[in-house]
Amino acid sequence: MKTLTFLLLSALIALCVCTGASDSDTKSVSAGDSPSDEGVFVKRDLAATVVRQKRAGAADFSQAQLESLREVCEANLACEHMMDTAGIIAAYTAYYGPIPY
Repeated sequence: MKTLTFLLLSALIALCVCTGASDSDTKSVSAGDSPSDEGVFVKRDLAATVVRQKRAGAADFSQAQLESLREVCEANLACEHMMDTAGIIAAYTAYYGPIPY
């Protein structure tokens, strides 16, 4: 009997919690209260400039220097993954600090 009472009360509490949560979710949000989308999107020409600036950092190193950085970074699996996604310069500096040359 105690078990049945406990289960019934638990189900009632769960029902009240679920109903209360759905009532708060259905409130309408006015335009002034909505989160701002400013800064999420960037114009294409500005983005291209940023990408060019980021890529310009790798031009300072010779092919042999970049290859030696790659070899060091390939020994660490996380660094190698970041190297594939963010680039060798960002990955090396994130895991091993500033580049020695």
